[in-house]
Amino acid sequence: MANVVVNPTRMELTRLKKKLGTARRGHKLLKDKRDELMRQFLDLAKRNMELRLKVEEGIKKANTNFVIAKAGMSEPTLNAAMMAPKQSVSLECSTKNVMSVDIPQFTFKTKTADENDIYSYGFAFTSGELDDAVKSLSDVMQDMLELAEVEKSCQLMAAEIERTRRRVNALEYVIIPNTEEGIRYITMKLDENERSTQVRLMKVKDMMLEEAHHYSEKRD
Repeated sequence: MANVVVNPTRMELTRLKKKLGTARRGHKLLKDKRDELMRQFLDLAKRNMELRLKVEEGIKKANTNFVIAKAGMSEPTLNAAMMAPKQSVSLECSTKNVMSVDIPQFTFKTKTADENDIYSYGFAFTSGELDDAVKSLSDVMQDMLELAEVEKSCQLMAAEIERTRRRVNALEYVIIPNTEEGIRYITMKLDENERSTQVRLMKVKDMMLEEAHHYSEKRD
């Protein structure tokens, strides 16, 4: 057992066998956890890619509409239209435990339920492109929040996968082999001691028989 000293006793052998059983059960559980985390991580990574493409497309569309709106409106009019928004948003963050990982969950609430409150201006002096730009940003907000939630979940799961992988490797390549080697070492030592004891007992028996034989000859 490299770099590890064990006492070759039956008590130590029993302790190491219990440790080995626990290590093997823990190894199986951690492997199952790692595999399930990997499965869920891949699903989240796929969803993350879908959302990122969708959000980027929505922001690109909104920026295009803002550029067109800015080209068709004077800057003071555009600034005045966007100066005092009607709608406001509150964000709530909670967590959900998935395989011992607390992943975030974002929900938002608007100040009012009226969908038209996203427009903070009258329609008389503004262009339709500005309406389209504001609507595009409003539509993409839910996807942006989900994207942030999924990306953070991917980061947390990746960190947990790495921690679990290190634990699995430590059990598989260090703890379990060392414990098995310790059990083999103690078993070998105990077997040697048992054989030595048997040899000594046989020698004592032979000596006693020889002594008894000599004693019988003297009496005769």
